[in-house]
Amino acid sequence: MVLFDSHAHIDDRKFNDDQEAVIARAAERGVTGFINVGSDIASSARSVALAERYEAIYAAVGIHPHDAKDVQEADYDKLVSWAANPKVVAIGEIGLDYHYDYSPRDIQQAVFIRQLELARSVGKPIIIHDREAHGDLMGIVKTEGHGLSGVFHCFSGSVEMAKEVLKLGFYVSLAGPVTFNNSQKLKVVAREVPLDRLLVETDSPYLTPHPYRGKRNEPAFVRLVAEEVARLREIDLETLAMATTENVKRLFNI
Repeated sequence: MVLFDSHAHIDDRKFNDDQEAVIARAAERGVTGFINVGSDIASSARSVALAERYEAIYAAVGIHPHDAKDVQEADYDKLVSWAANPKVVAIGEIGLDYHYDYSPRDIQQAVFIRQLELARSVGKPIIIHDREAHGDLMGIVKTEGHGLSGVFHCFSGSVEMAKEVLKLGFYVSLAGPVTFNNSQKLKVVAREVPLDRLLVETDSPYLTPHPYRGKRNEPAFVRLVAEEVARLREIDLETLAMATTENVKRLFNI
């Protein structure tokens, strides 16, 4: 079994006491690699350090919309510098979050657009965060995302939105919520997205899949996401795992 967690945050302080054990458990469960994703300058730096330390870990660097209000001009220079590292495979996570509005929406949008331009300049795909901002985010991607590839991580939209995402050339990634009984629209998405455009992820330590919902998530649990998606698609787990792993490698040039 070959699985790849396309989105994790094991640099989070929730892993301070057992980070190495978490990495080992993932390998034991067939997770041959994962991308540790930055959300600000500090976490991006930690992600790069992890990627340099562990062969199976890759990094993404970027400014999350929550932190858009704090971005400095020098931060963009740091992202460009990190992007030259071969273990840095994407700019992310970037996007819009209208659920918490920790940063003003106009600033979120400006920082998102700036990072789209940055990703284009360094030739890296993007990892998109979208929470309750579907309309504005899709509008920006359509007008400012020309020439970019990437993934809508922890996809939370409808199957109609997924089809629009696919038309733009992006991938769809499913996380723990697809295993929840009340996530019926995600289950439809899991069935309808073409297998060659689908990724699976944990978003560790968040969004833990059933039956561990409410506990800390970790990359080993990506198998639970993959099992549910395979069940919904009525294919065997190995086929799903192989396809999503190949998709990650193709998208992120791994």
